[in-house]
Amino acid sequence: MSLAWRSGRGKIALSTVLMILGGVAWPMLAFALREGINAVTTHDPAKALTAGVSVALLVIAALLLQHFAYVPYAEAAELAVVTMNAELIELVAGSGRLGQQENPEYADRVALLRKEIAQFSDGMVGLMAALALAVSMVATGLLLVSVHPLLLLLPLAAVPALFATQRAQRQMAAARDRSATSVRQAGHLFELATSAVPAKELRVFRLQTEVRRRHLRLWGDIGRELRAGELRSAVTEAAGQVVFAVGYVAAVLFVLRATVAGGNQVGDAVLVIVLGAQVNQQVNSALDLLRRLQRMAQSMARLRGLRAPAPVQDAPIAVPEMPDRIRHGVTMRDVSFAYPGADRLSLADVNLTLPAGSVVAVVGENGAGKTTLVKLLCRFYDATAGTIEVDGVDIRRFPVDQWRRRVTAAFQDFVRFEVSAQQTVGVGQLERIDDREAVLAALDRAHAGDLTDRLPQGLSTPLGNSWRQGSELSGGQWQKLALGRAMMRESPLLLILDEPTAALDAEAEHLLFERYAENARRVGRATGAITVLVSHRFSTVRMADLILAVADGRIAEAGSHASLMAADGLYAKLYNLQAAAYRS
Repeated sequence: MSLAWRSGRGKIALSTVLMILGGVAWPMLAFALREGINAVTTHDPAKALTAGVSVALLVIAALLLQHFAYVPYAEAAELAVVTMNAELIELVAGSGRLGQQENPEYADRVALLRKEIAQFSDGMVGLMAALALAVSMVATGLLLVSVHPLLLLLPLAAVPALFATQRAQRQMAAARDRSATSVRQAGHLFELATSAVPAKELRVFRLQTEVRRRHLRLWGDIGRELRAGELRSAVTEAAGQVVFAVGYVAAVLFVLRATVAGGNQVGDAVLVIVLGAQVNQQVNSALDLLRRLQRMAQSMARLRGLRAPAPVQDAPIAVPEMPDRIRHGVTMRDVSFAYPGADRLSLADVNLTLPAGSVVAVVGENGAGKTTLVKLLCRFYDATAGTIEVDGVDIRRFPVDQWRRRVTAAFQDFVRFEVSAQQTVGVGQLERIDDREAVLAALDRAHAGDLTDRLPQGLSTPLGNSWRQGSELSGGQWQKLALGRAMMRESPLLLILDEPTAALDAEAEHLLFERYAENARRVGRATGAITVLVSHRFSTVRMADLILAVADGRIAEAGSHASLMAADGLYAKLYNLQAAAYRS
């Protein structure tokens, strides 16, 4: 309610008034019926007419007020959904680390929350209905007491049903949690089957039927889990409702007996019968509302769980500002790292120095630890053991945001930002996103200046299928734009190129790396910047000042191309294998 109130105070205030009036209308309708019937039995036309008009007005109020209330509080609920989505984006994407997003359990929680936030409007409907219901139940209780104090026990008979429903919801929530991983996997298969990018491979490898089969099998497993949860919760709810049914029958018989004995008027019997039916409806509504609200409460609890601050390994005292340049280099001292939850080290006892102003190439087989090394340099994670230092200062003493401002990168799994061509490059330095000349200069440094000439509207061309008139690019073209994005920052301290040209052919990659090495040495002379190239093509890294051969999470060899070839070790072996493959 607080979230909706902040999203639309006037709308919530108006809705609250209308819902309260609508909640009072139903019990007062029963009261007006009693007065009208008693007036008829006592032959009082004037009172009967007044009661009849009251009944008509109360019927209109009961039927219409809550419908009119729906419009403003539904609008407030939609605004609240926007607010919650914005917060979820900030919580997930705003973290300085990758540990959470690469955690399957965290991914399950986010997937559930994304689904449940979309149902917030339904929860808001339940909340407002609960407000009207509470007012209606209070008015109903007062009217029952006016007939006989013992009749107040009738609403109390609903308490077991409410507790039973709460327990049933916990049973269903547990079933949903148990099936969360399967739901996420089924969603992934659905995206595979309905998205454009995987369509080619699905057809070439004839995977459509297999994807559909696995999708159906997962939903079969999900359905069995949820059906079992539904059955358990239904039995629990039914037990609570039986208690109320016994109380309702007892109350009606009690009033009828008193009426026959002459202790009550006929209108009192009608009042109790009508109110009893309303209490039954109120109980059923309360059970349904409790399900909605409890599920929404669980969603808000998940959101609060994501809000809990993750442990940060930064030292308590941070260097006030980042250095303007690297004077000596980046040094790794006894660095080891294991991903959260992993039982083995991805990097172990790494000791090396990346000299200031140098171009460093990292090579090795898949899974050797190259990308993990890059993640540590970018501070997506901090080392499990050891330190990474810049000119003798542990980089954990720098605030992450300040460190990232002086780092730029192009990754193999680059993002295809479906915005204009200028913006998809310009986001590399957000404050210059509208600077056309800066974007063109960055594309030129990435050896991609000719790309804009092939776009229908140049840099203004919208990219991707999310635009009605958007231009879809090849993988190589998207990658060139990603490289241009990495070149937007003209004076970084660290330039990371992690398999940045995987979509390009060997010759194009070689030419680009020559350009990068030239640019890297220019920036290196100005700021001492270090350029780290990760590549699976050994021929393209020969121009690097320092080559690191990584194997099994360790630096197996380090040196220039000539020295490593002379050593005839791992690097020479891999280089010769690849060279032989090209010659053949």
